[in-house]
Formats: sequence, C-alpha cells, structure tokens
Amino acid sequence: MDALNSLRTKVAKKVLQKTLSVKKGETVTVESWNNGLEFARVLLAEARAMGTTAVLVLEDEGAYIEGVKRSPRNTLGKMGRNEYGMLKGTDAYVFIPGPLLAAYQTKINPRLMSDSTRYNSSWYDAAKKAKLKGARLTFGYIGEEMARIMGRTVQQIAERQLSAALVNFEGISSRARRLSSALTDGSKVSVRGGGARLEFILKGETTIEDGVVSPQDMRAGNNMTYVPPGFVSKGVESTSASGTLKVSKSVTRLGLLSDATLTFKEGRLVQWKSKESMPMLTKLVTTVPEQKRRLTILNVGINPRMGYLFGQDRMVAGSVTTGGFGITAVVRGADLTVSGRALVTAGNL
Repeated sequence: MDALNSLRTKVAKKVLQKTLSVKKGETVTVESWNNGLEFARVLLAEARAMGTTAVLVLEDEGAYIEGVKRSPRNTLGKMGRNEYGMLKGTDAYVFIPGPLLAAYQTKINPRLMSDSTRYNSSWYDAAKKAKLKGARLTFGYIGEEMARIMGRTVQQIAERQLSAALVNFEGISSRARRLSSALTDGSKVSVRGGGARLEFILKGETTIEDGVVSPQDMRAGNNMTYVPPGFVSKGVESTSASGTLKVSKSVTRLGLLSDATLTFKEGRLVQWKSKESMPMLTKLVTTVPEQKRRLTILNVGINPRMGYLFGQDRMVAGSVTTGGFGITAVVRGADLTVSGRALVTAGNL
C-alpha cells in the first residue's frame, strides 16, 4: 500500500504541476466517483499544499443510479446554475470518472445512461467559456465488470495507468509532433496486419493527447486532456477506405471482442466476420445505420508505459486504431505506412 500511495502522490503532483501548471492562489476543483476517492484525497492535499483553494466534489455511484431511475425525464442529464457557477470559478479541474461512464457497464440500461449524460456537450462548452484547464484520469472508468472481462483486477489496471502517467511528457509531446507532421490531409495510408491490408486517405482534424494543457491548447479550445497520455488522431476522408482490416482483441460496449475481420469499400463497412464473437460483432455493427458505417478516424498510440488490455489500448505505443463505424478497432503488431513512409513497423514506432 505504501508503494501505491507513493505512486498516487507522484501522479497527483505531476497532474497539478505539469499537466495543468497550477499556481499558488488559483482555484482547483477535484470531481471524483467513489472508486477514485483515494487518489482524489491525495490530489486535494497536494493542491492545498501548493497554496491553492481546492474543493472536492463526489458523485456517489449508488445515488447516481437511484437518481437516474427516479428523475423526471425533463430534468435528467441537465446542468444547473450550481454547476455552471462552479466551472466559472475554477482555474483547474481534475475529473476522475466512474465505471458507469465507461463504454461497457451493465448497471443502467443504455438508453437511460445516454439520457443521464446529455449534459456532456454543455459541460465542455461551459468549461471552455470559463477558460479552465482540465485533466481526466482514465483509470476511473475501470470497475469490477470491465476489469473482469480484461482478465485483471481493478487495482492492477489502476496501478498500470497511474504508472503510465509518469511517462516523460516532453518525450510524448516530441513524438506526437513528429507523427502529426506526417499525418497531413491528402496523404495515402496503408495499414497491414494479420495478412490483411486497408488503404485510405487522410482528411480532417488532428488531435494530440500529450498529457499537457498548454497555452496553445487553450487558444485552440483544447482545454481538457487525458492522463495518462497519449495518442495522435487524424480524420479520414469518409469515402476513401478500401480493403480489409484484422482487428485484435478489443473491449467494446458489449464486452470483449475476441477477433474481427472488417471489409471496407469506398469508405463503407460492407462485410464483417469473427471466429469467436460473431453475434457481438453483428450487434455492434448493426446498431449503426448502414450509410453511417464509415471509417472516419485513425489513431496512433505513443505511450511506451501503457500495455494492452489495461483500459486504454489506443494509447499503447505502436497501436493502430480506427473508428467511426460502431467499433473502436485496435490492431496490434500492425505496419502503418503514410505516403510511402513507415510510421509503425510490426507494432513498433
């Protein structure tokens, strides 16, 4: 436990000092669900030791479940003046989510869960308007259900993610810049793995998750970041994908997808197969309208401290992930080539 407490303290200091550049006299809000309280307490203590005014907001899981089931539909998932006021008065915000907000959870039916989080875009709009800097600790998404399908304990995953948060941020940022400079509009991409090959054209927004909310990020409106970092994502021209993609074992909103082979034509997913998870794969795909089953995003992981099936596969250094068609499709050990230049070789950057 001493080692875990030491790890929490190191990460808390790094989030406050490096990710959010918190200064004496500023205001800090820590929001946590029950599972993140131990870390939240450490964060609060470190923030106050820095000379900030810090408060803790608890989202109790039991109360949340009961509230979702009993709230009138016209108020469920809406923000109130109290929360808007809190954001307006906050310089730095640290959010430790709960397992109910994860892609996979079974305690609340999907429709109610979706309704209860309608505030999402309003929250981010208010946070941007308030010019607060924020960090989201992704270990909070991991509850016993999700940990079980990954074959791990909650503590194992939390410790791995916290350890991955201690990666050198400068190194992550440098690697992200090199990758993003190659991921330019109009570039032709090839993803090879497991005997399959998929090609498409890049077009659209580039996002860098390097664990730091910089002044440049703030000017661009990117005031929230993930901890641990990191990945680079790039938009894909929605009619360009052609070929086949072999998907590795991946966590989905329905559970663990063991394998998948996806075939694309003119950007659209036209065929899908799975040796061990066909019913799940079909359900995942068919919940998306046919004309919207298009590959629209490419993601490259850049964190050497992250590992597969620890809750953030898209951050694993050398992982290649595509999405936009109902599945976050992770490819391990892939070769990624952009305009003839190898960016990832056999899963290595």
